[in-house]
Amino acid sequence: MKSKLRISQRAVGAIALLALVSGCASNDTQRVDASGSANQTAAPASTAANTSGGRYAMSGDAYPLEPPDVTKVPDAEPRIEQPSRAGNRSSYEVWGKTYQVLPDATGYEKRGTASWYGEKFHGYATSNGEIYDMYKMSAAHRSLPLPTFARVTNLDNGRSVIVRVNDRGPFHSDREIDLSYAAAARLGFLDNGTGSVKVEAINPEQWLAEHGKGGGGASPQPRVAEAQRVAANASSMPVPPAASAASAADPSPQTQTAQPPNEGEAGDAVYLQIAALGNPEGAQQLQQRLQGEQPHAVRIMNDADVYRVQVGPIAPSQEPQARETLRQAGFPQVFVVR
Repeated sequence: MKSKLRISQRAVGAIALLALVSGCASNDTQRVDASGSANQTAAPASTAANTSGGRYAMSGDAYPLEPPDVTKVPDAEPRIEQPSRAGNRSSYEVWGKTYQVLPDATGYEKRGTASWYGEKFHGYATSNGEIYDMYKMSAAHRSLPLPTFARVTNLDNGRSVIVRVNDRGPFHSDREIDLSYAAAARLGFLDNGTGSVKVEAINPEQWLAEHGKGGGGASPQPRVAEAQRVAANASSMPVPPAASAASAADPSPQTQTAQPPNEGEAGDAVYLQIAALGNPEGAQQLQQRLQGEQPHAVRIMNDADVYRVQVGPIAPSQEPQARETLRQAGFPQVFVVR
């Protein structure tokens, strides 16, 4: 998604990855919504590709500041999923050009140029309605069904990763695939911006059988035309202001015991994610601040050394007030996780 990369010059927040605030703060961005139509919105939950510029056309995508060590992020693990209801129209148009979506990914293999996308899209919705997390092994492709698992091999150094394609792009004629920051880092072309790769679609059923995990009786990988539900796996976006610099006695974050929601709503309870940080000390400091500014429990979830700070569980009836409390505390942008 970039012909040239640049390092952001914004100041580093004491705890949160503050670059992501400005990376996600444009106004009135027009993007292609889940149905493939132009959608005018300023909300982060708008979807990925862009018909008239907007977020996709913006220059200056940047490296995250104080990123976690993404070399430890594991490959996406292939699994049998229904096609997403969103992002799988048989054709769609971007910048006046029409693209065709394959009915299935069976046998897809192609060589071409890979690029990567970072903070400009981090925390914004992908074409299938999920939330782009640049610290996970994901990718964007113009024609593969969503989602598709694919092996991407760097032809210059032989490195290989498995990604989950859940977005549309890149919309440059000389690009084959857009990779997440984490995937590009593991393949070794972050600094170059692009790399020569081979993309091979993975058949999840076959992959599970070959790795001794079995298919669990699930049906074979379905075709896009048979999609009946949305495969929603919302991730998060770190966007709080710098948290208190108060130091913690114990440097390792502690997961808090959450207060249960009201009886009858427990099954629908959600967590509001505040941030995803690259260091445990910062996560714990933010956790302590949140515990003093709102009534709900605060937990820290460690996923491949990405520390996600989440408030909850929160019953649906309590969510509006919880959001307002967090907004007043300086956290206006949060994301729901279950």
